[in-house]
Amino acid sequence: MNKCSKIFCFFLVSFFLISSLNKLCFAEKFKGVIAKDYQHSKEWWPQTVPTSPKNAPNVVIILLDDVGFAQVGSFGGLIETPNMNKLANNGLRYTNFHTAALCSPSRAAIMAGRNPHSIGLGSHSLTAMGFPGYNAIVPDSAKSVAKIMQQHGYVNYALGKWDHTPLYEVSQVGPFNRWPSGEGFQHYYGFMAADADQYRTVMWQDHSPIQPWIGKKDYHNSTDLVDKAISYVTGHVSIAPNRPFMVFLAPGAMHSPHQAPQAYIDKYKGKFDKGWDVARKQIFEKQKSMGFFKKDIDLSKRIPEIPAWDSLKPDEKKLYARQMEVFAAQLDHLDNEVKRLVDTLKRVGVFDNTLIMISSDNGASGEGGLAGTFNETYVLNGLQTPFEANMRHYDGWGGPDTYPHYHAGWAMAGNTPFKYFKQAVHRGGQADLLIVHWPKGIKGKGELRNQYHHITDIAPTLLDILNLKVPESIDGHKQQPMDGVSMHYSFNDPDAPNVKKVQYYEMFGNRALWADGWKAVTLHGNRMPWQLNVTADFNKDKWELYHVAEDPTETNNLAEKFPEKLAELKKSWDEQAKKYNVYPLYDDMIQRVAKQQTRMFGDRTTFVYYYPGAVSIAEKASPPVKGRSHTITTTIDLSGKEEGVIVALGGFTGGYSMFIKNHRLHYDYNFLDGVHYQLKSPPLPKGKTELKFKFIHKGNFAGIGELYVNGKKVDTVDMPRTHQSTYSLSEPFDLGRDNGTQVSRLYKGFYPFTGSLDKVIFEVAPILTEKEKEQARQSGRDIEQVD
Repeated sequence: MNKCSKIFCFFLVSFFLISSLNKLCFAEKFKGVIAKDYQHSKEWWPQTVPTSPKNAPNVVIILLDDVGFAQVGSFGGLIETPNMNKLANNGLRYTNFHTAALCSPSRAAIMAGRNPHSIGLGSHSLTAMGFPGYNAIVPDSAKSVAKIMQQHGYVNYALGKWDHTPLYEVSQVGPFNRWPSGEGFQHYYGFMAADADQYRTVMWQDHSPIQPWIGKKDYHNSTDLVDKAISYVTGHVSIAPNRPFMVFLAPGAMHSPHQAPQAYIDKYKGKFDKGWDVARKQIFEKQKSMGFFKKDIDLSKRIPEIPAWDSLKPDEKKLYARQMEVFAAQLDHLDNEVKRLVDTLKRVGVFDNTLIMISSDNGASGEGGLAGTFNETYVLNGLQTPFEANMRHYDGWGGPDTYPHYHAGWAMAGNTPFKYFKQAVHRGGQADLLIVHWPKGIKGKGELRNQYHHITDIAPTLLDILNLKVPESIDGHKQQPMDGVSMHYSFNDPDAPNVKKVQYYEMFGNRALWADGWKAVTLHGNRMPWQLNVTADFNKDKWELYHVAEDPTETNNLAEKFPEKLAELKKSWDEQAKKYNVYPLYDDMIQRVAKQQTRMFGDRTTFVYYYPGAVSIAEKASPPVKGRSHTITTTIDLSGKEEGVIVALGGFTGGYSMFIKNHRLHYDYNFLDGVHYQLKSPPLPKGKTELKFKFIHKGNFAGIGELYVNGKKVDTVDMPRTHQSTYSLSEPFDLGRDNGTQVSRLYKGFYPFTGSLDKVIFEVAPILTEKEKEQARQSGRDIEQVD
């Protein structure tokens, strides 16, 4: 290229750059007048706030967690929920509303308006796989309804649970495009995990970690979230009364841990001694009296996995009734918090033009299994809690020393009249309450709506009300159409025919397809939600067929009577599966969770963390030490006065902590039911000292723990059982302190390190192929050696 050509190219590129900058910097042409003096000039100001649709309503979406179809009073429930009932009695109840049968997929879908698999959330973000339907990476082509509303003048506030962001992205460095801020919410206050301790919640405010419970004796997260929602609303209407807002409130209730103030627990003492079988019958009769079901509709039978209440021993009845008392107390308490938010909307004069929607993310959860559990971590590691272990926690059930979940029998009752639970795509897992209240936009009061709808329909409904469309592009990314349909047509027309024609479902291999009142469904491998380690042949699954338009409780299996109809629906499911990225199917939950860290870190074996910034890091973004030999090492210039946590991960439900107390180095591994593997050094020397913990994996998550000071072994302990999957869903990895609840009973509070801490180094044994393992065995080497 000659010199003239180079100069020409330079000016050409410069021209396009300057043109682009002009478009960015001067997006709107000045419309005033500029003269040489001010008197002959005319001011003009560009619009900095987007124009909102005329008469745009405020929006409040309350997405409950693990609340079944029949647990709120206005849907037949036996728990006192007068405030949600009042909204239902002055609004609408949708009796044919469905979700994705699990939290992450439903929470992504409600905002995106797209089917879960089409946006990478075919399952929980913790069980992500490297395929388009399961990678937990919502594409930029599927931005949320909040993002669209934000572009039209809405100020959006998200509060509470936000668990569909991959946990390896949950840290101070993000990336943040899959956080609420990247999805159109100007403010966020909540926890980015599947659940949270209600008394000591590890939270985020926008992009910063916080622990708002510190110093508050009577703290409860449901109250805290509503306090913040009230602050947002009152601040908003004070500062920008003409701008609409959306509040997305997603409390941790009623996901495990079931924790409630003692006064509420006492209120329900003895209320559930009747048991789940009697409760189901009472709920179903109440639902019929409300007009939910015709008189000739049958209650689904108790599944054989759940024992009859009358077959239980007295101590079992005592414990399981207590479990339900605590659950009821927490939902009752949450209902009172809903009242406080509603009262605020009335107080500031925006109630009548606020659209309130209340639903849940899936059916009631049977993940507590056949004894319930005082510590949910059992279930997360594929274990069932021994009855005797639960009974030891009877008196404190629901208090700060438990992380409990109720017996699956109560989840069955909470899903009355349907069968199965969360994760299943029979109606027990995916039929949910939906309350819609909007005085200015809905004429009817206390009416039922029976049209078939899905959680993907919420976002299109909001756009329809606002007369907005999905833009062709957002932030330069072309947008894919929403898969849901608007429900707005049904607000004031109870007899309007269904607009939705078909809806597929898939969750951990459970599959279903609804089409024009018919439903084909299979429970993969007959797996129950407490059986995380069960795998089965998908080709051997038995499909069922129901005419749910006439048999809403799925009690009359027509598969043998109408094999052609079943074949037609199964073929349609396969077509939908291909269209929406449902394939491939994979059912090993333990492996899917375990592989998350492997995928994130690859063959990396060294991890260096520096004090003081390495705090509030999600477990899945911490060093992958489970089932692998590893060392934890730090060097400290000791004065003899230091104490506190060097590094910790987890909390009172499980985890590990390395700390100095009384001039000695400690390592405490907290397993389940009070099992602690502890090591302790002799008194530490002064001066520069190397401190090390070493775990030697012997296979099957068992091994030996060793403690070293300046290269000398000072203590050892057998560790016959360690965690396979998860220490905690919400407790973080921290350097220099133990945030949240405490791993060890040997100290109280965060126990911050008082000395000079520089860094902590983790060395983790490499993951070897089977061929490499065999070569190591033949050479006599430890296949998981780490120095």
